[in-house]
Amino acid sequence: MKRAPHAPGERSNVARPRALPRVLGTWDLAFMIVGTVIGSGIFLVPGPILRAVNNSVPESLAVWVGGGVLSLFGALTYGELSAMKPEAGGLYVYIHDCFGPFAAFLFGWTLFFVISSGSIATLAVAFGNYLGEFVELSAFGTKAVAVLMILVIGIVNVRGTRQSANLLNVTTIVKVAAILGVSVLLLWRGINPIFGGAASPHSTPAGVSGLGLAMVSVLWAYEGWQYATFSAGETVNPQRTFPLAFLIGTASLIALYFIANLGYLAALGPQGVASSNRVAASALGVVVSHGAGKIVAVAILISMFSAANSIMLNAPRVYYAMAKDGLFFHSLSQIHLKFETPALAVVAGGMWSSALAVSGTFEQLLTYVVFIGWLFYALAAGSVFVYRTRRPDAVRPYRVPGYPWTPAIFVLAAMALVANTVVSQPVRAAIGLGIVFLGAPAYLFWRRSTSSLAEGEI
Repeated sequence: MKRAPHAPGERSNVARPRALPRVLGTWDLAFMIVGTVIGSGIFLVPGPILRAVNNSVPESLAVWVGGGVLSLFGALTYGELSAMKPEAGGLYVYIHDCFGPFAAFLFGWTLFFVISSGSIATLAVAFGNYLGEFVELSAFGTKAVAVLMILVIGIVNVRGTRQSANLLNVTTIVKVAAILGVSVLLLWRGINPIFGGAASPHSTPAGVSGLGLAMVSVLWAYEGWQYATFSAGETVNPQRTFPLAFLIGTASLIALYFIANLGYLAALGPQGVASSNRVAASALGVVVSHGAGKIVAVAILISMFSAANSIMLNAPRVYYAMAKDGLFFHSLSQIHLKFETPALAVVAGGMWSSALAVSGTFEQLLTYVVFIGWLFYALAAGSVFVYRTRRPDAVRPYRVPGYPWTPAIFVLAAMALVANTVVSQPVRAAIGLGIVFLGAPAYLFWRRSTSSLAEGEI
């Protein structure tokens, strides 16, 4: 007897003998959000952002807070979605339900081949480069270190979600403590007035274009909190856990970024921050010694390792969900009998990340495609409107506050970021879209394969 076909856009609910165990709590997700977002950006990008607003300290700080608030709006929106649909895959699930399997597949395809794997490769290679501050490494040695780092986090994530989360919690606490410690030291030893000084007379309003450029950079600095939704299928009491974790995580990021910027300004002054592309090392060099840059290097090493581990913990859950839907390699839907993790999905992601790290192609791919991630983030947030319309009576343990304005503002901000890239860099945008739509033939292949299997079932 043939199985009845699924309704358009409906995900398969075929029973599986095993499921991913729910082992993640509120603080695990909060550390996951902070750990994924904080890579090396806060140690490097405050200078370019201050330059974008013509060295205006109030405008710079306002942009940092504004970017955090926009991220918080998105997090609150995803809180409702995660509580309503606590399944492995997160954003992929929402896009699949509300905008169809093709859009969801393109998201997963782009995540696997470029965004998550490319991000891990970037962090791993940067890890090797920063390790060069302590150990002399050749170009080959740097790549070997990158692959070794990916191998380590891959093994940890294969062996257990709980073990990976424990490691992530520890490394996140360490890097948060490092940022706070450095910031307090800079505020204590700094001699520059934060809102005054020699730079103030030269500050002029940035205008819409300058604020827009700065906001784009700040949103990139906050990017990554969305990954937590991918592990919804392994979260304990997700109806309560996700909204609270998103609130704690994003609020903590806003506070950390704000105090870090205050510390840099106290140490270097507005002109000093604006002229530096390695602001944390420059600030410590002024208030402590030039050799203090190694302290920053250690903090960045821990920060990048933590972020890469968090991505490795979360992203394979999307590949696992795609495989369960018949839209990716079937073996990736298997759960390890002993470790109870999507081990093959983790291995596949790790192998591709290593290939990108060795080949050096990750920088070009990310440059072209990473902005498209925000198109999918907007689609996922827009799912809350579709669910509210199609399923008005569904159980919603948590509802996004300020609906419909909260999700609408986030969607508009995400679309504005995408539009900014399309207008300002049309060639890059076209190449990026081309890379994404290379997934169309693959989608047709997997859909036909799945349909053939379904028709042959008795």
